[in-house]
Amino acid sequence: MKLTSIQCTFARTAALALLLAGCAAQEAGPEIKLGANAHPTDMSCPRSSNCVNSLGGALPALRYTGNAAQGMTLLRATLASHPEASIVRSDPVWLEVIFTTPLGFRDQVDFVLDAESGQINFRSQSLLGRYDFGKNRARMTAFSERFETRAKAK
Repeated sequence: MKLTSIQCTFARTAALALLLAGCAAQEAGPEIKLGANAHPTDMSCPRSSNCVNSLGGALPALRYTGNAAQGMTLLRATLASHPEASIVRSDPVWLEVIFTTPLGFRDQVDFVLDAESGQINFRSQSLLGRYDFGKNRARMTAFSERFETRAKAK
């Protein structure tokens, strides 16, 4: 039996989808859970390659001028321009945000504002699997650029 080019394309696409699903499902990473009124003090990343943060020189922290409330307002305004972002929990110096990809994968981003230094540290981590194909780094690089543009415009 000879396959048509459409059938071959479909078979390749299905095989690729199964391969990618297998990579993502290798090992479910734990969600970062905190107490009801707590914010993270440990912003480090696990050894898996599905996490980036603004500590240790991986990516720079977000910088703002003004007081803590102005920094948080700028952060929330930047998040509002990302329809895939949902703020899950917050307090005056911390936000827990879930970004959902078009394929339904969820990534958790924690932002912690440091009023003394005028910066916002972050950690972005996939909630499933060990590898994210660079999605967290790309998202946070683009987010940082958008945040910086807003900060300069005000």
